[in-house]
Amino acid sequence: MNPMTMSHHDTPLARSFKIQMRVIGALLMREVLTRYGRHNIGFLWLFVEPMLFTLGVTALWSALESVHGSKLPIVGFAVTGYSSVVLWRNCANRCALAIQPNLSLLYHRNVKILDIFISRLLLEIGGATLALIILIIIFMAVGLMSPPADIGRMVGGWMVLILFSAALGLFVGALTERSDLAERLWHPISYFLFPVSGAVYMVDWLPQNLQPLALYLPMVSGVELLREGYYGAALVHAHYELVYAITSSLALMFVALVLTRQAAGRVQPE
Repeated sequence: MNPMTMSHHDTPLARSFKIQMRVIGALLMREVLTRYGRHNIGFLWLFVEPMLFTLGVTALWSALESVHGSKLPIVGFAVTGYSSVVLWRNCANRCALAIQPNLSLLYHRNVKILDIFISRLLLEIGGATLALIILIIIFMAVGLMSPPADIGRMVGGWMVLILFSAALGLFVGALTERSDLAERLWHPISYFLFPVSGAVYMVDWLPQNLQPLALYLPMVSGVELLREGYYGAALVHAHYELVYAITSSLALMFVALVLTRQAAGRVQPE
């Protein structure tokens, strides 16, 4: 193959990638300024908001520790569990009905519906990740949490949760663009998913006949691996199906991308 021909074809692709990265970066900054503004602590709300939610739940669980029934340190259990909820819930909530308020942006030919979704997902993933890290550091500093037993497993569990949350966010965002009914149905569905998502229990606590059923939800495997990484295998008996969790999340991502492409064909910029 002629090297000149390869260069000719490679350059536009590389340039297009750089353009899309700049577009997503600009959308990120716009989203931060639109949502949090320049006053008070501004963009710091990006991770302060999920921190406050997790702190509130942690305080409540700590107050009710005597009736909780778990022998695991309650602060670490609450932080790992509710941080995962914040991640997938916020990704889906922020992508729902995300297109209509940003229709005017689609007038620019380099801005696509997928870019809007990606910018919102990156914002929520970054905020939830920072909140988790900062909470662990703060609680370790005051003696309420011990250092993680296996940071690698924690990172692995969090990455599984990120993959699922991004796929769920794209799926919900594309569906809500097709029908307002999808947005109305998502909220009760999210309330149902919360108690079964693995945030408030370990799979090992369930009856044996229910344990395989719990693992049909991809985020449960992520939470189990996250907690195994934090507590260590000697303290918790985690159950997870990583191949299934990753494969099902990728399948959901594929369906979401197809729906997003269909939505792009119907949306008309203002």
